[in-house]
Amino acid sequence: MTPTQRRYSKEEIARRGDALVARKVRPNLTAADEDKFVAIDIETGEYELDRSEMKAAGRLRKRLPDSQIWLVHVTLGYLHRFGGQGLRGQP
Repeated sequence: MTPTQRRYSKEEIARRGDALVARKVRPNLTAADEDKFVAIDIETGEYELDRSEMKAAGRLRKRLPDSQIWLVHVTLGYLHRFGGQGLRGQP
């Protein structure tokens, strides 16, 4: 499988992805969707939900092989967090 080439800047992907999630996904979520990930194609608005971000993205990629995917966690609002906030200032 050939990797999909990014057609937008990271900022544009985030802007489009967040807007689509707010408009198309969040209004349709239920309590059963808590702690799931959303993989959404920023060009078509098609999306998949799953507890595994890899499964959600894989299903979306299977349907739309050239998709431009934005991933976000339904509950937390972000995918992963980096950094050791509690470790700042420690040697």
